[in-house]
Formats: sequence, structure tokens, C-alpha cells
Amino acid sequence: MEKLQLHDIKPLVEVHDYTHIYFNVLVGVLSVVIVGGLYLLWNYLKHRKKVDIRKEHLKKLLAITYEDPKKAAYELTKYGATFKDDDTRHKELYKNMLEHLDKYKYKKEVEPFDSKTISIINLYKEVCDV
Repeated sequence: MEKLQLHDIKPLVEVHDYTHIYFNVLVGVLSVVIVGGLYLLWNYLKHRKKVDIRKEHLKKLLAITYEDPKKAAYELTKYGATFKDDDTRHKELYKNMLEHLDKYKYKKEVEPFDSKTISIINLYKEVCDV
């Protein structure tokens, strides 16, 4: 046989493998996205059921009946206080209403509201808004 001329056999070349780095980066990015999504979902669910106190107090304020003047006086004082700091007119009307309601509180037996007190209460109810 003829003598074949052999070309130099080169040694194995090291191939740089970056797949583990790509995998770690991908896992990190996905973790951040998932945690961010969970945070946004939790925040949405937490604030979705949040009750607006002003709306609730306005509903209760408008629903107060005058059948039991003592109970009505306490409820008007409680729920009306939510709106008293809206502006100076609200503050004055609330103060005026409280002065008229004082004679219906702190007593065992009270008489029904007089017409002036009812008109003051209705005026205060009309100016209250959310």
C-alpha cells in the first residue's frame, strides 16, 4: 500500500457553552415577572372591595328616619361629621344642626323633632355629597 500522507489531527476544541447562563437569566426574569404579576393581582383584589366611607355615610345619613328622635339625633351627629370639614358652609350647617339636636340627646324621653329642626336637618342632608 501506498503510504498515505496523514494530515495533522487537531486536538479537540473547547466549545463554550452558555446555556446554563441563559437558563439562569430566563428563570430570573420569569421569577420577577411572576412575582410582579402576583403583587399586582393581590393589590387589585385588596382594593377592589374597598368601601368608600363617604358614600356609605351619605347613604346612611339620607336613610335616617325621624320616628325615634333620640336615635336619629345620634346617627345624624355620627354620619354628619363625615361631611362637616368639606367647606365652611358645611361646618356652619353641622354646628347649627348639632345645637338643635342637643335637646334630643342625653335624655331618657324626648319629644319628636320640631319643624325648624327638621328643616335644618333636611338642609344639611341636601348639601352633603360624595
